[in-house]
Amino acid sequence: MTALQREIAARLELARRAACDAGKLTLSFFCRDDCAVEHKHDGSPVTEADRQAERELRRQIADAFPSDAVVGEEYGEQSGTSEFRWIIDPIDGTKSFVRGVPLYGTLVGIEHAGQPAAGVIYIPPLDECVYAARGSGAWYERGAAEPRRAAVSTRSSLADGLFLTSEVGSFARRGAADAYLRLERAAGVTRTWGDCYGYLLVATGRAEAMVDPIMNLWDAAAVAPIVEEAGGTFTDWSGKPTVASGEGVATNWLVQDEVLAITRGFVAT
Repeated sequence: MTALQREIAARLELARRAACDAGKLTLSFFCRDDCAVEHKHDGSPVTEADRQAERELRRQIADAFPSDAVVGEEYGEQSGTSEFRWIIDPIDGTKSFVRGVPLYGTLVGIEHAGQPAAGVIYIPPLDECVYAARGSGAWYERGAAEPRRAAVSTRSSLADGLFLTSEVGSFARRGAADAYLRLERAAGVTRTWGDCYGYLLVATGRAEAMVDPIMNLWDAAAVAPIVEEAGGTFTDWSGKPTVASGEGVATNWLVQDEVLAITRGFVAT
């Protein structure tokens, strides 16, 4: 193992612990009638659970790796002096969280020199976690069970597969409502088990494709290395492997061309 690999592995271990701790913190607010919901300038909801969980993530990162930069959904960016940057989302799926739907998660992504290096997706109500570091594979664990390799499915046709998205209406908001209809017609099954839970399903072989027309950096940074280390692909709608395009396409790689044949027709030129 190289020195860089050791540095990434140490950060991934901290990311797993911190995501679990922050995620479990959100459970103390989950399904509570007194968990007040506010709305940010973009109309998205935020709760005290989001804020406390992000503060917990930032505290643990600062204690262990004080020279690293951190950017999070609720408290913005804090600069660092190392080549590492943490990209965190304390509750990915706040809309689900505030309605008592258990398909939300805590995301922790780690970049090195501007490139995604590792990521963690933790689903607190289900106690499911999938994590990965570049070159080390993706791993899945649930509860107290031993971690096992995470791997994408081997279904080679979208007609035999499960297509997921976070929110159908987001296709129309970017002028791509027909893209959703075409993907839905092509897929054997379509569901909106969205946000990071959908990407966990792709990485663990339970879904073949997840497409989001609108994504923030903190939605994508943890997801890309996980899906790719599980044997899949994560790109923008044009097929470029990036977390910075404001959109996302995750596949088991076997259906990638089929999905991109649809999404590429809706890429702004």
